[in-house]
Amino acid sequence: MTNPIIAEVTRGGIVESRHTGAFAVVDGDGKLIKSAGDFATPVFPRSAIKAFQFVPVIESGAADAFGLTDEEIALACSSHNGEPEHVRVARAMLQKAQNNEELYECGAHWPSNMEAQHNEVRAGGKALQVHNNCSGKHAGMLALARQLGADPKDYVKPEHPVQRAIAEVIARYCEVDVKSLTCGIDGCSVPTWAFPLSNMALGFAKLTETAAGKRIIAAVRKHPFMVAGTKRFDTRVMQAVPRVFVKTGAEGVYCGCIPHAHIGVALKCDDGASRAAETAMASVLASLDVWTAEEKETLQGFAHHDLKNWRKTPVGDVHAAMPG
Repeated sequence: MTNPIIAEVTRGGIVESRHTGAFAVVDGDGKLIKSAGDFATPVFPRSAIKAFQFVPVIESGAADAFGLTDEEIALACSSHNGEPEHVRVARAMLQKAQNNEELYECGAHWPSNMEAQHNEVRAGGKALQVHNNCSGKHAGMLALARQLGADPKDYVKPEHPVQRAIAEVIARYCEVDVKSLTCGIDGCSVPTWAFPLSNMALGFAKLTETAAGKRIIAAVRKHPFMVAGTKRFDTRVMQAVPRVFVKTGAEGVYCGCIPHAHIGVALKCDDGASRAAETAMASVLASLDVWTAEEKETLQGFAHHDLKNWRKTPVGDVHAAMPG
């Protein structure tokens, strides 16, 4: 199946680039509400499913045992900018579970937010693992290891009790046989399993119906800044439309849910372009008949943005081009 065009980039009044992709919208019973393209071929969800990676932290009792706050839960489900507030919360999570930064196995990089990065350089700092966009998730995984009484060493390995617990959650929520799935290594060194967009969407729909899922959704909607950060799509959308939960993944993946409607959404831009995936995700969400007129209009606004050059001269735009 050839995937349809889901977003276009214009310049000088003509289309300069076209992005193809697929998506699926599913309810908690597995009913396909809306779709386009090949949503059945397995793809890696990457960071889009961090909420599932935190579910066992709640179900094991670790979140309560270590007194994790909503702010900390939101960071555990984030791909954050490495801004000072993100670093502060990650370090608090580590401390609560009697862990430290030396135990991290996510890898070090500079904050992705340029202001935070430049401030670190001016202060004579260096790239740290706590700056890693996945440091909140890894702090949650270390807390889970502590709760399970497992050696934190190699907690990123598929055979470690932490990753086995996460695999069980993905299997349960997304209705996939994890053992039969292709397993890769994510950018932060944890396992990532490839499975269909329709199953990812199903998992997010189910997330709206469980106690752990509801707790996670409430936390990320209460603290959207923790989920991404300054000028980031995820944060901006959830601030503008608090009734939605969205989460990006690398290589053009987006997942999310609409809790009040018990609907899950999963999307993949074939060429991995984030700007195309963002506008397409906003368009898919806006197309669903579950919003107020104001919410729908706001989401439609995120399905298009103007492009300017370095002199701030308007040159074109990026817009969703959804089929149907």
